Amino acid sequence: MAQVRQLVQGARRGLLNLGGMAQVSVKQNRQQHSANSCGDYDLIVVGGGIVGAASAREILLRHPSLKVAILEKECKLAMHQSGNNSGVIHAGIYYKPGTLKARLCVEGMHLAYAYLDEHKIPYKKCGKLIVATDEKEVKLLEDLEQRGIANNVPDLRMIEGCEIQEIEPFCKGLKALHSPITGIVDWGLVTVHYGEDFKNAGGHIFLNYNVNKFTETADCSDYPVTIHGLKPGQTVRTKHVLTCGGLQSDLLAEKTGCPRDPRIVPFRGEYLLLTKEKQHMVNGNIYPVPDPRFPFLGVHFTPRMDGSIWLGPNAVLALKREGYTWGDINLVELFDALRYPGFVKMARKYIGFGLSEMSKSWFINLQMKALQKYIPDITEYDIKRGPAGVRAQAMDLDGNLVDDFVFDRGEGSGALAKRVLHCRNAPSPGATSSLAIAKMIADKIEKEFSIGKEC
Repeated sequence: MAQVRQLVQGARRGLLNLGGMAQVSVKQNRQQHSANSCGDYDLIVVGGGIVGAASAREILLRHPSLKVAILEKECKLAMHQSGNNSGVIHAGIYYKPGTLKARLCVEGMHLAYAYLDEHKIPYKKCGKLIVATDEKEVKLLEDLEQRGIANNVPDLRMIEGCEIQEIEPFCKGLKALHSPITGIVDWGLVTVHYGEDFKNAGGHIFLNYNVNKFTETADCSDYPVTIHGLKPGQTVRTKHVLTCGGLQSDLLAEKTGCPRDPRIVPFRGEYLLLTKEKQHMVNGNIYPVPDPRFPFLGVHFTPRMDGSIWLGPNAVLALKREGYTWGDINLVELFDALRYPGFVKMARKYIGFGLSEMSKSWFINLQMKALQKYIPDITEYDIKRGPAGVRAQAMDLDGNLVDDFVFDRGEGSGALAKRVLHCRNAPSPGATSSLAIAKMIADKIEKEFSIGKEC
């Protein structure tokens, strides 16, 4: 009888799973429109990452009479950077006071928390410690504190080494900067909510629409730009275009006559996972004092919404633009990166650093020293390989990492130059700042395309 009950329960679970799969399938089908039903639009946003979805949402909420659509090449939104990141809600500590990045991050953080509360999206305000382990780092930490204060980061405070363990009992350090307002969330889920807002406001989302080229529409002054997808019959006509292509942003810009520079060079960030038995050793985010050359690197202890703890990331050249493992290789894309003069200059300058990062990727135990610098009780038996993300790093011809917003338009007087705006770089922290960035982009769209006047 016990075996019969197990069989019945198993069958019941199977039916429930099938029902859940059917519901997901129906939802995805509702979201996806067929290629032949695209029609004509006032504005097309190319790219369904968090910046593209947030910008499309903001524009349509401001101008509900517009006909707006998102074209996304993958089968769902937030497939790449927006869905494969640390999940941190940043407070705005690191950025130079008075800069656009600093303003957008702090504004975006407040907007994000308000949005998460309004839409009942789960998050944790678990805080962050930026820990200094030697006197040199203490000086850098004091500079960071002044930046954070100047940027109006709420409740930021410097704590002594003895106070660190009141917040993180297993962490060691001389001093730390404590940001209690820093949090974590699933940014991929947030992007999906942006998309739902957009659709509820009347917007359309076309998935599996990989943009192949832009052309000027023949004999049509009302919708002068035609966007062609890779699949037969995928065409849509529009008055205006905004691209937010992330890892593909330079390639999209090139399709309308813009130069390839700054070039996107993909860097994969690989994380380790702390074993379940040691997850209790980390309460919130534990960050190193950043290296000014590579502020996004260093050993980070990052709690996740599912309870796991991510350690890392490192940074290695991805062998394709969307290459999440060493086995993901696209020779054309790889040679394109290796031949780029900017990458060659950067690689020569930091060859030792690059080789070190690659070694850590291949032999994860090499990261133990850096981990134990903050939590000495972690051993090699407490870590295992985890997920990875790919960073769309914009780089100029001199090998400098572009750390500012880059917008671009083609040259000339044709429709592709006058009616297509490319957001080629939206620097980190793009997810935290997404709602603030969306407001800035919407302002720019209104100005560049006189959208408010048309309404």
